Amino acid sequence: MVTLGFDLAELECEGLLGFSVHRIDHEENGAYFLEGMKCFAETDPGFPAGATYPTNEQPIQSFQWADYTAKPGHRYTYTITALKGAPPSLTASADVAVEVTTEGPENGDHDVYFNRGVAASQAYVDRFGNRRPEQVQNGQAWIWLSRGLYEAMTAFVEAAVPGTHTLRVAAYEFHYEPFLKLLKDAINRGVDVKIVYDGRKAKPGDNNREAIAKVDENGGEALADHCKERRSNKSYISHNKFIVKLENGAPVSVWTGGTNFSDGGIFGHSNVAHVVEDPDTADLYLKYWTALREDPTNGKLNDITEDLTPLPAMPPPSGTSVIFSPRSDLTALQWYADLAMIGREGVFMTFAFGMHDLFKDVYRNSAAPFRLALLEKATRPLKEGSPEREAEEEAIQLLRNMPANTFAIGSLIATNKIDGWVQEHLSGLNRNVKYVHNKFMLVDPMSDKPWWSPARRTSATPRLTRMTRTCSSSLATRASPTFTSASSCASIPITPFASRWPGAIPAIHPSLCGPIGGGRTTLETRNVRFAANSSPVDSRRFS
Repeated sequence: MVTLGFDLAELECEGLLGFSVHRIDHEENGAYFLEGMKCFAETDPGFPAGATYPTNEQPIQSFQWADYTAKPGHRYTYTITALKGAPPSLTASADVAVEVTTEGPENGDHDVYFNRGVAASQAYVDRFGNRRPEQVQNGQAWIWLSRGLYEAMTAFVEAAVPGTHTLRVAAYEFHYEPFLKLLKDAINRGVDVKIVYDGRKAKPGDNNREAIAKVDENGGEALADHCKERRSNKSYISHNKFIVKLENGAPVSVWTGGTNFSDGGIFGHSNVAHVVEDPDTADLYLKYWTALREDPTNGKLNDITEDLTPLPAMPPPSGTSVIFSPRSDLTALQWYADLAMIGREGVFMTFAFGMHDLFKDVYRNSAAPFRLALLEKATRPLKEGSPEREAEEEAIQLLRNMPANTFAIGSLIATNKIDGWVQEHLSGLNRNVKYVHNKFMLVDPMSDKPWWSPARRTSATPRLTRMTRTCSSSLATRASPTFTSASSCASIPITPFASRWPGAIPAIHPSLCGPIGGGRTTLETRNVRFAANSSPVDSRRFS
């Protein structure tokens, strides 16, 4: 994903109707205007819901835009042009060209993979209609939803060489049969594989056991003989999702992140995975796995994790730092909140299970002028109508009302009657967390000292590629410095304008890169400052 921010001197804004965005792909020798989903009434061609229009004909009425069709490892030139005149005869008044090189996920020793996850998006409907993923021929919906995450997961296992490599797996949901079969195949090739998974209760324990048994029906060495259940802590889930790889007995790399080994985790909601090729990090994960295999009670495990991974200094050292849970108190959570408070330019966080009070304080008091939050729901799981839930919803709403905060909350478009959007449906792969399962934090990602922090996993500085820029008019448009990284390819885009006007709709759809409230279906020709609900949106064309 490439995010563009631009402005125009106020003296130059008289008669401004919006901006066009032109892209040159230097790798594929393609050149075209990006598209949006709103048009002027005077030049509306009458296309059906879901149609898109080139921005040189129907310009963007916003000072930011995101290109979700950008590909990893490509060099692009974007030209943003300010357009004036009248809708039937737009004229260019100023432009700026910006060159971007996107990063490939396999660069360096810390690879980051985001799936697309949520089938309830305009992009999914555009490609596959409202068919469930299993109804799409040749597995194409699964491939699109994975966005390379499952392919990287399988590659991590398939690269294991018998007699050389060892795999140690820790899992919560462990029931995606194709992946279990892959591990069984590795075992039968002679790779040393051992697995520990959550078996405390029926969910996910029964699903895990049933999937293992199903895979073992095909003969060969039994996968079940290489598995051990964690059962000691009836009230605490074993929420791990990692694989340690050893080479000639020494840990060398780890697959980690928030992605369960299940169809819902890989394809059903938004997730991220990391491959960290660092022996020190892998060694910590191996020691953690060894402790988990003994199935200690949480009281004992607290001591092990706190001794194994004491909290890093603040700010964290360069490289990768590791923090394991469980912990005996909330000191680690406070450490993350303190890290967020370092931000002076921007704070970006995801919340799969509600926002803890420590992070409410961050969004209330941070000095960063640009603070985004992506939430599965407005609250943690609470009974509908309860005083606790109502108080939580009010607290979140007060934060959403703050000018520096932008919150997007999981939802879907259930009708074809909103601003040209097409009705969406969920995949049905997840019952509880349907949209946002990510748990990460970015602090000042566009600065010279960015911090990347997957919550309760690792804290690492991502590799960044800064855009170069040239301006054809010193008084006209200028592009804000923008960066791209492997970790920027999130499957659920949001906009700086999406939730500052919470009265428009009760929840912002997570696949939008602009607001949909207010009922305006056309571009404005009279308001140069662009009302929040008049900006055209293009979430349909991101890939």
